[in-house]
Amino acid sequence: MTRLEPGQPAPAWTLPTANGGELSLSDLAGRKVILYVYPAAMTPGCTTQACDFRDNLGVLERAGYAVVGISPDSPEKLARFAEKEGLTFPLVADESKEVLTAYGAYGEKQNYGRTVMGVIRSTFVIDEEGRIELARYNVKAKGHVQMLARQLGVELG
Repeated sequence: MTRLEPGQPAPAWTLPTANGGELSLSDLAGRKVILYVYPAAMTPGCTTQACDFRDNLGVLERAGYAVVGISPDSPEKLARFAEKEGLTFPLVADESKEVLTAYGAYGEKQNYGRTVMGVIRSTFVIDEEGRIELARYNVKAKGHVQMLARQLGVELG
C-alpha cells in the first residue's frame, strides 16, 4: 500500500458531495486543504471527529484552511450525517474507494488483533499548489483536531 509523503502531489479527485453536487480538489486550488478520511458516517468515533472539525471550523478557516471530510458512504448517508450533526464543511463520497486507495487510506489494517481490509482513519494537509504538506495515518478520532492544530501552529479557542 502506498503512503503519501510531504512534497508529493496530492492525487486529484472529483467526488459527489452530501448536498448533491460535486467537489474537486482543483476547485480548492490556491487554498490550504485539510482532507480528513473517516470510515463511516454516524458511528461514534467518526461523529466525535466530525463535530471536532465543526466546532473548530472558524479558527481553521481564519488560519487559511478549508476542511473536507471523505468516506466511502453514499451521498445520501452523508447528507443525513451533515444535517444531524450540523456539519457545514463539505463531505464527499468515495463509494468506489479509488481516491481512498490513491491516498493510502484504504487497505490492510489491524482491527482487534485481526488483519482486515478497510478505511484507515487519516488526515492530509494539502498546500495551495496541490502538494502534500502533512500526511498522518491511523489517527485517533478523539483529540485529533487539537493535535493537528498544534502541528499546523494554529491556536484553537
